[in-house]
Amino acid sequence: MEFRRRLRQRSLAMAATLAAGTLLLSACSLLGGDDGTGSAQETGAVRANIECAEKGKVLGAGSTAQQNAMKLWTKTYQDACKPVQVAYWAQGSTAGVSKFLLGNTAFGGSDSPLKPSHVEQSQQVCPGGRAIDLPMLGGPIAIGYNLSNVPDLVLDAPTLAKIFDAKITTWNDPAIQALNPGAALPALPINAVHRTDGSGTTKNFAAYLAGAAPKQWPYTPENEWKGQGGSGASGSENLANQVQSTDGAIGYFELSFATARKMHTVKIATGAPQPVPASVETATAGIATAELVGEAGDLTLKLDYATKNDGAYPIVLITYEIVCNKGNKPETLPALKSFLTYTASEKGQAVLADAHYSRLPPVILTKVRQAIETLS
Repeated sequence: MEFRRRLRQRSLAMAATLAAGTLLLSACSLLGGDDGTGSAQETGAVRANIECAEKGKVLGAGSTAQQNAMKLWTKTYQDACKPVQVAYWAQGSTAGVSKFLLGNTAFGGSDSPLKPSHVEQSQQVCPGGRAIDLPMLGGPIAIGYNLSNVPDLVLDAPTLAKIFDAKITTWNDPAIQALNPGAALPALPINAVHRTDGSGTTKNFAAYLAGAAPKQWPYTPENEWKGQGGSGASGSENLANQVQSTDGAIGYFELSFATARKMHTVKIATGAPQPVPASVETATAGIATAELVGEAGDLTLKLDYATKNDGAYPIVLITYEIVCNKGNKPETLPALKSFLTYTASEKGQAVLADAHYSRLPPVILTKVRQAIETLS
């Protein structure tokens, strides 16, 4: 009897162990564990806090300003959402708008909002709807320069306008020297490098010059460069490379390109107590002065380029993702919404500082997320 009792107890214990193991394996399966029954996609998505689309292809093109952010976003998203394919061609804002309006992409990237003529044209590719601007990230436009033995340089808007319009042509000009007392400025020609392709970065830099130094910069801000003299390069990366390789050069591009090359950048005298350096933090302070001016679901922001707030860097841009509010292609819509939901999420915005971008203010991001939910 004693033997049978012990045998029965042992059998019950083994059954309980097997039952617990079965429950554990089932739980692992539901979470996408490594037991062969779960999904690697589910595991990655849970870890990255991404709600993946089941399938689809998302093609975007445009702004080179957001190129480095897009590299981070697309890698993280695709690692989590294996069946979805996301690709972004960094070809400049003008190209991004053009390709979207031709129906070649699911979204366009632009550093300036759509023009009224673009909105009207978009009705052809957004049946029953129109294109809208969704702000997705911000950041400083750094003024990088290559000048031996001058590690610190301060400039203001009027001086920058004259430099980029060939009115100041040597580095030891009295106007530059007055802003940098004690600096050993060389009698070296200034090579001001600008973008040759249509660029929202160009438009935002020109908007800063026009807003903060209208007498010295008489040109209407456009994606195409209007200043005189200097030399040109296509894309932010090529422009930064040209400045880096040319003694006496100066140019404008996103801070990430300057940081990657360990390039000196200009501090801007704005009228604040101290000249303001280009950084994620100072750009965030500059973006915080923006005003929402879009209509009919559009989320265009108006920047204050003439701000004199302490610690607010004035040369900033907002990069927009251009999408159809209605009339998106059924085969791309779920993946498009999934991807943009991630980029506008806390997780998506959190990676921006690592790439030297500024996240958008919470009140704006809330509106962006609401707009993405309603895309159809």
